[in-house]
Amino acid sequence: MEGVSAAANRFDYAEFVQRNIGFVSEQEQERMRNTGVFVCGVGGMGGACILSLVRSGFSNLAFADIDTFEVSNLNRQVFAFIDTLGKDKAGAVRQQILNINPEARLETYGAEWLEQLDAILPRYRIVVNGMDDVRAGVQLYRKAKEHGATVVDAYASPLPSVTVVRPEDPRPEERLGYPTVGADWREISDAACDECKIREIEHVMTHSSSPRHVDMTIAAEVIAGKRDRMAFAPMVITAGNLMCFEVVKLAIGRPSTTDCRGYFFNPWIGRVERPRHPLVAWIIRRAVRRRLERMAHGV
Repeated sequence: MEGVSAAANRFDYAEFVQRNIGFVSEQEQERMRNTGVFVCGVGGMGGACILSLVRSGFSNLAFADIDTFEVSNLNRQVFAFIDTLGKDKAGAVRQQILNINPEARLETYGAEWLEQLDAILPRYRIVVNGMDDVRAGVQLYRKAKEHGATVVDAYASPLPSVTVVRPEDPRPEERLGYPTVGADWREISDAACDECKIREIEHVMTHSSSPRHVDMTIAAEVIAGKRDRMAFAPMVITAGNLMCFEVVKLAIGRPSTTDCRGYFFNPWIGRVERPRHPLVAWIIRRAVRRRLERMAHGV
């Protein structure tokens, strides 16, 4: 411990971020240092995002997670190691962040974070959604709108993606047609959650070439609830870094072409895929719905 403490005493923020200058100005770096960011979920995409935020010099961070690290996390989660297996994610991530920047101002939350959004969001106006809990996501987006916070998110997709949902934008439950509009988030049924996930998959399949880059037989098993969702390190970590870039732009005031519909990055062919024309999307969506119905029933 003495060695760690001695190293922390030698830490100098200006030296830490000196190689950033040129990509960002010194004034922009200072804004990054002081901008508050709240990250919900620090496993896959959320973990990759917050790691890049920390190494970029963001020093005012809050994050929440209710899980512990498992062996299955080792294939993609940047804070998952043999020596963190079984450990609380929020606590383990906090320690790793302080090992990078011992001056970082951190707040960590467990399951109580959902009940504390009215206190959290006025202080953290940029939010990263790195979780896949439907009920929590619905409440997060509703509260973000109420408090004027912007949410950076990504789709559950086999291609890296990113969205930026500003306070004036429609919530995902509205834009994607979730059966949750107007319902208390605590009373959303399991069946409604499943339907929300199908609506998101429908959007992904309609507006990207995702079906070409994944084994659809295995995807059908996932949709039918017979298999865990697929996750691949290059996809997960790339999506997390796309999210990080959007946070950077929001923090320093640089323009962004990413909106609430977002985009997909196809690394297999090196192309950005943006939402299709509404008429084209309408035609494709009809075929996608039929396909998803067959997949859900194992046909």
